[in-house]
Amino acid sequence: MASHLFARKPLKQLLEEMQGESRLRRVLGPVQLTSLGVGAVIGTGIFILTGQAAHDKAGPAIILSFVTSGIACVFAALCYAEFASMAPVAGSAYTYAYATLGELFAWIIGWDLVLEYAVASGVVAHGWSAHFQELIQLFNWKVPHVLATAPVDYVPELGKIVSTGAYFDLPAIVITALVTYVLVKGIQESATLNTVIVVIKVAIVLFVIAVGVFYIDTKNWTDNFAPYGYTGISFFGKTLWGKTGAGGEPLGMFAGAAIIFFAYIGFDSVSTHAEEAKRPARDIPIGIIASLLICTVLYIAVSAILTGMVPYQQITVDAPVVDAFKLHGLTTAQYLVAAGALAGITSVLLVMMLSQPRVLLAMARDGLLPKGFFGDIHERFRTPWKSTILTGVFVAILAAFLPLRILAEMTNIGTLLAFVIVCAAVLIMRKTNPDAERPFRVPLYPFTPVLGILTCLLLMFSLPAENWYRLIIWMAVGFLIYFSYGYKRSVMAAQMKQEASSGGRDRRA
Repeated sequence: MASHLFARKPLKQLLEEMQGESRLRRVLGPVQLTSLGVGAVIGTGIFILTGQAAHDKAGPAIILSFVTSGIACVFAALCYAEFASMAPVAGSAYTYAYATLGELFAWIIGWDLVLEYAVASGVVAHGWSAHFQELIQLFNWKVPHVLATAPVDYVPELGKIVSTGAYFDLPAIVITALVTYVLVKGIQESATLNTVIVVIKVAIVLFVIAVGVFYIDTKNWTDNFAPYGYTGISFFGKTLWGKTGAGGEPLGMFAGAAIIFFAYIGFDSVSTHAEEAKRPARDIPIGIIASLLICTVLYIAVSAILTGMVPYQQITVDAPVVDAFKLHGLTTAQYLVAAGALAGITSVLLVMMLSQPRVLLAMARDGLLPKGFFGDIHERFRTPWKSTILTGVFVAILAAFLPLRILAEMTNIGTLLAFVIVCAAVLIMRKTNPDAERPFRVPLYPFTPVLGILTCLLLMFSLPAENWYRLIIWMAVGFLIYFSYGYKRSVMAAQMKQEASSGGRDRRA
């Protein structure tokens, strides 16, 4: 049993699987891959989570929170780039874990990626709804309150969940359905649409920086730059260093970094499209690293503008950048930013929901999920259409009924766990397969992956304790699925059984 659970998938076998009929089309170049990365990263962090982290956790010190999270992501990004250049197949961190740590860890990371991509999509859809409702006010339209948001919300000042009086978030459901339709149509169409949207939203971000700089009041920085302190480190809900909120959650710069870490997820989604890259060994590392660097610079600039324009106590959570322009009476700019934010958030949702089915596809190929459903490639569109539709339904339910704060924190802990495993896998792969071809190699090895593990763990422990409980429950459900289905139908297990049977026959002969 142990040999099966920890059996590793040979790198040669990963490469051979790309030759089958169920493989995806290689249509993406470095510009499109970088655009996919920027599309996944720029949007939610700038236009949504900046407000939550500044208001609830860090104040203007959110600028340093973005720097801290960016550094952690750089270490993880370099590790992703090495693996993606070695094994250019669908599956991202799931595939890398299978090749280095074995099947059980591969299942853990694959199930964890569902928490990352699908739940993150719920956050994004929720944010899209908030900006859509800001924009339609220009035409004196309004979504009825009972259809405008989730039925509950978490209020940090009270430290508890309260009722909003709404039934569900209708705009979030509508945008999720539209994106699902586009994704079923095909990767090339989706990537092209994403590239157009990325150009628009980067232009809007630059507009926010260029206009907002004239409305900065430096007193918003100097009077109380770090109202909650520069720490905010906890261990399973017990604050070790820093202040605590009404609900016992850690506050401070590190606590802010743990929350806005969500803003950076997306660069790793580039690696899930390795099987669709024209020259994956070169293009995937370019896409991962370029998208992360571009986004980090823009994040730091916009967080500085936002906290300079508005005192951190007055920053709103759902649409902080739009409301900052509204506060200064910049009505035209307000709606221009709202439109750009809407476009930007749409592309984030597009890329997140594009990535999830490809992870499920990789797991189905290995027999850990039903291949007839999750591994079914549409004959015409060449997309994993069934799992794409299922992802859309799951995302719509999350976005319609759960609030932004809860969804964002659930996503962060799953993403950080994935990054820890990928960094550890680089260390293991260098030992177990030292002679494997590595078109891209992690610089400053072994310090880079070790620092990646430590920084991501630090941010994980800076999250509220409730996130650990949710992660444990999520993983328990995952183990139940694995041992009731995947363990019995694993392709790797069947191969090992066949090899053992062949060896027995050979000895008897």
